[in-house]
Amino acid sequence: MSEGRSFSHGAGGGAEIAARFGDLHPPFDRQGAIAEANRCLFCFDAPCMGACPTHIDVPGFIKKIASGNLAGSARTILDANVMGASCSRACPVEVLCEGACVLHRYNKQPIEIGRLQRYAMDAFHASGDKLPFEPGAATGWSVALIGAGPASLACAAELRRKGIRAVVYDGRPLPGGLNTYGIAEYKLPLVESLREIDMIARLGVEFHFEAQVDAGRLAELEREHDAVFLGVGLGAIHRLGIAGEEMAGVTNALDLIAGYKSGELTVVPERVAVIGAGNTAIDAAVAAVRLGAEEVHMIYRRGPEQMSAFPFEYDHAREEGVRFHWFVQPVGLEGEVGIEGVRLVKLEAAEDGSLVPKVGSERVLAVEMVVLAIGQGTHTAFLGEVGREAAQVELERGRIVIDRVTGQTSHPKFFAGGDCTNGGREVVDAVADGKRAGIGIAAWLEGRHVGA
Repeated sequence: MSEGRSFSHGAGGGAEIAARFGDLHPPFDRQGAIAEANRCLFCFDAPCMGACPTHIDVPGFIKKIASGNLAGSARTILDANVMGASCSRACPVEVLCEGACVLHRYNKQPIEIGRLQRYAMDAFHASGDKLPFEPGAATGWSVALIGAGPASLACAAELRRKGIRAVVYDGRPLPGGLNTYGIAEYKLPLVESLREIDMIARLGVEFHFEAQVDAGRLAELEREHDAVFLGVGLGAIHRLGIAGEEMAGVTNALDLIAGYKSGELTVVPERVAVIGAGNTAIDAAVAAVRLGAEEVHMIYRRGPEQMSAFPFEYDHAREEGVRFHWFVQPVGLEGEVGIEGVRLVKLEAAEDGSLVPKVGSERVLAVEMVVLAIGQGTHTAFLGEVGREAAQVELERGRIVIDRVTGQTSHPKFFAGGDCTNGGREVVDAVADGKRAGIGIAAWLEGRHVGA
């Protein structure tokens, strides 16, 4: 069990990785931050607040920056979003708060809300200040949280505010989920993810690492605790189902990102192919460039209009030198021992609109590494097994079904949030889910014990 430990001490992949993965959006200095803050119109009914899943008082924290009150600015952010530091770096602000900025109506650049939020949060961490709230008076109630990603961390912080014991179980050596292991270093450095979790841990959150929770262990936790929060995220990245995937040189985007963030992976071959066109695929492709690949190819079976990556992520990848191949599909992998190439076929539209292989279009793209990034499976199969030892949790296409207001599942003692309920959205969505569930759990426990 880990309680009170500093996770960020000694974390990271070293100076070389830090140099290669410098900030995508450099931080403001004081002069720049104040100038940007003073561009804000401080809207009364600010659409940026509505566009933020955690509903941070954006005009409020920006006005405090403009007046030089950085401590107050950070308090405003943290009161709404305890993971405001990581969200300031990892959020796709272009489609959230900044995308809703009223300055768009006047053909002006939106306020750089993400960078201003980071400016306030960096100052907060540098000051050594504590969170603007303390743990509540002990209730005697206890909640087990499965998974240590953003949803569970936000839920745990909310529970501690209400005096409820929060015990987090995770199968990996470090907390943070995708914040720690799966977000590109140039967006959210490993050390920054862990520094934020240090702050949350000081609320008295307890952690158990390398603790695998299966159906049997979940049944035990249900008996040991007053409620259970499921923040188990998603499962493994899908495989292609073609010959050669077992060869050396085939990996997946999440393992690639986790490898270089930890310092275990410092270089990749000269030619790399990334299969997929989502945001994680983009992160993996850019990582390959920064890890020394001379050619990085992204392979996608549809066109640019259908890719799930945000347009600004696509533009960034192109700037980094990533080459895109549209309407092509891998049909085989070449090589004797390790990968030497990926066999591709061109796709074209059939009469019914479906995509079919074009006759005679097969070719081999020479690469020494193939990175799979074609979506993740669910990680909830063990919940389907719970029925023999504990109450069933309703699933829909592998996702946990919850009440979107409270986070409660079909089994009243179980709550859930994050990717395991929404199929994989943003960090800030997981934080919002976790906070709502923390409030929901506390209300449910209070309701059960009224008059008891």
